[in-house]
Amino acid sequence: MTASSPLLVVEDLRVAFPGRDGAMVEAVRGVSFTLGRERLGIVGESGSGKSQTGRAILGLTAPEGRVSARQLAFSGVDLLNCPPKQRRALRGGRIAMVLQDPKFSLNPVMTIGAQIEETLRAHSRVSSREAKTRALAALESVRIDDPERVYKLHPHEVSGGMGQRAMIAMMLIAEPDILIADEPTSALDVTVQLQLLSILDALVSERGMGLILVSHDLRLVSSFCDRILVMYAGRVVEELAAGGLGHAKHPYTRGLMACLPQLGQSSHPLATLDRQPEWAL
Repeated sequence: MTASSPLLVVEDLRVAFPGRDGAMVEAVRGVSFTLGRERLGIVGESGSGKSQTGRAILGLTAPEGRVSARQLAFSGVDLLNCPPKQRRALRGGRIAMVLQDPKFSLNPVMTIGAQIEETLRAHSRVSSREAKTRALAALESVRIDDPERVYKLHPHEVSGGMGQRAMIAMMLIAEPDILIADEPTSALDVTVQLQLLSILDALVSERGMGLILVSHDLRLVSSFCDRILVMYAGRVVEELAAGGLGHAKHPYTRGLMACLPQLGQSSHPLATLDRQPEWAL
């Protein structure tokens, strides 16, 4: 792969699940994009297909789901047709995902240090001493002040922000090329959100990773990412440079922008999205 080649190529990605009547219902419909060593934001409402896109890239779609694409390739590897063993090695090793809420992602009966080491051992043959050293370094890299103390704690003994930092450390310890962050700040207060985004920004810059930030917060993504994909009803309806949201053309994107509160302006009547049937076609 050359320096200018994308890390990830997604072309006509589709994810479908069986409905109540047995017919397949598409949750992701023809999504296409490339990802280099950059920060790509994917925004949209709940149910727009953002998370399912990330899970399909990792191979974490539910067993009853059906995933297809004209091309789904990471560094030249065909993710849909490569052997399962190779896909497992890539997952967590070279492509990692930070999920939305650490309470549901961290094992409550294992210490944080043990969980980070377990991730490392799944992808590298290391001694116990080296595993601990690298786990402590990973905790320090996400700006945890006392990594020795946090290393020994269980998930219920840390705050939501600290748990999310531990999740990021766990996903980064194998030094992946791509990190998919699925709503990593949604359960956190604004101050902690900014701290986590600062950590992710520094890690992307220092390690040269590609980052996919999945969010429903258009303002947050526009201030952090390089490019933005706007999804509606399983489709990408618009792609914009982060600084180009003011020039959005699709009425859905403009509608989302209009719903954002503006300082110094009256919020009455509240803006609403005037949804059109053709948006979902």
